[in-house]
Amino acid sequence: VQLQASGGGLVQAGGSLRLSCAASGRIYSSYVMGWFRQAPGKEREFVGAMRWSNTNTKYADSVKGRFTISKNNAKNTAYLQMNSVKPEDTAVYYCAASTQYSTQRSEYFIWGQGTLVTVSS
Repeated sequence: VQLQASGGGLVQAGGSLRLSCAASGRIYSSYVMGWFRQAPGKEREFVGAMRWSNTNTKYADSVKGRFTISKNNAKNTAYLQMNSVKPEDTAVYYCAASTQYSTQRSEYFIWGQGTLVTVSS
């Protein structure tokens, strides 16, 4: 499986943006799709994750209530809906796949290439 993230861009604070993560190849029901982000000069951090089998989700406290992960099985695509964005959400966003419902990036073994989100104040 390969992952392709897209949808990044420039958005004003308070606005919304939806990122996509398209998978080529089969996504097994045991997979977990995760989103991470890396701001300039900072470590890559967990944003959220979703079990592909039952769409259970969990989020980092910093995005809880503002970001939502969803999927479209027919399109083999996961989404990260970002609402009420803040300047501190500026980062390169990555999607990744794991078989563990984990917040740890070391548990994810397939990574997309990243898409840049810039939030202006």
